[in-house]
Amino acid sequence: MTTILQILVSPRPNSVSRLIAREMTTRLQALHSGARVIDRDLAADPPPHPDLALYNAILSPEIGPEHPDFALSERFIGELEAADWVVIGTPMNNFTVPSTLKAWIDHIVRIRRTFRSTPEGKIGLLHDIPVIVVSAHGGYIGGTPAYQPDFLTPYLRAIFETIGMPRVEFIPMQALTRGPEPLAKALAEAREWIDRRFPLAKADAAG
Repeated sequence: MTTILQILVSPRPNSVSRLIAREMTTRLQALHSGARVIDRDLAADPPPHPDLALYNAILSPEIGPEHPDFALSERFIGELEAADWVVIGTPMNNFTVPSTLKAWIDHIVRIRRTFRSTPEGKIGLLHDIPVIVVSAHGGYIGGTPAYQPDFLTPYLRAIFETIGMPRVEFIPMQALTRGPEPLAKALAEAREWIDRRFPLAKADAAG
């Protein structure tokens, strides 16, 4: 059975990132009959920032993954290990990921558990599954002179590659606060991306 891990980040229940991420998940469900969804809502149930106990556990090689201080980290990692797809819907906050998403990341990126360190660099230990990131931007990203810098995209690419999941695709929606026309354009482009990348004809042919 196909499993989709859906991670929603925005605290706004009707946010554009939630809307398009859910549409992306629905499309994957249509393409994979019987697919189940693991919902991880980081706004409704925000993960705590790593505390001293977690840091000490991470830095203690003799402590195994069954240790109580790893309980939440293991739950999040287990959801990744159970998934065949990951769909993330997130806004950009101050040029990068929101703090709740960063906290989730700090629980899943663990030496000796999701990556190992070698003289040649970090090697991911999780199975390689596709990740689709729906990112919402109030303004425009990239370019000059008035465009916002984008640290979200390269950061998430590096994070998932570190743990062994280099296949990350992005659906960036820009200028969402610039009026109804840019909003409508961003939504249309996101839906066109989904139709082009995951056409329903594949599901019809498979059936």
